Amino acid sequence: MWSGPADDATAVTAAQLRDVVERPSSAGQRQPGEPDTVIVTDAGYDVTRPARVLWDLPVESIGRIRGDRVTRLSKPPRVHDPKGGRPPKHGPQFRFANPEPRPDPAVITHTATANHGQGRHTGMGPDPPMADPPGRTAGPRRRTSPDRRTLIRLEVEHLSKDREAPAVRLRSSRTGAGDADVDRARQAFLRRFDLEHAFRLFQQFLG
Repeated sequence: MWSGPADDATAVTAAQLRDVVERPSSAGQRQPGEPDTVIVTDAGYDVTRPARVLWDLPVESIGRIRGDRVTRLSKPPRVHDPKGGRPPKHGPQFRFANPEPRPDPAVITHTATANHGQGRHTGMGPDPPMADPPGRTAGPRRRTSPDRRTLIRLEVEHLSKDREAPAVRLRSSRTGAGDADVDRARQAFLRRFDLEHAFRLFQQFLG
């Protein structure tokens, strides 16, 4: 599917992904009960809309989140207020650029790396839809999914030459993620990075 300047990039991408996922099933190459297809995207893609558009397919959408995104945590248990009023729909605001306050993770895993020290991977969720950064106007192409998903935070002690390592945040369309799900999301994201740079080498340097 080719896209033009006026086309919605996210809609075109979702249509291409649907074709790729449905093709093996229609050819009889995918059997019921097989693991979901994992779709991994970087921060340049909308990580919420494709997950909603492809909700009827056996896929797990994993995408990196920009550090300037804002979300709201799950709403707290309802407590009787003598003053009355409508209970809140969501919990307190959570900014990825501000490390505190940080909710307690539901899943914590660790991995020893050869070059970056100890890796710590946490998962929490589900989370309400993410909003646009302050000052950015939301439009038809910026609509996010109302579905609640799982947020994953990847951390290592340091980068090469002891540089500070900023946390990487992922959003998975899988709810109730466990240890294996968080580790699989981490591995899939790192594998995407390797493949993307391999294609970049083929296209830009090898023609």
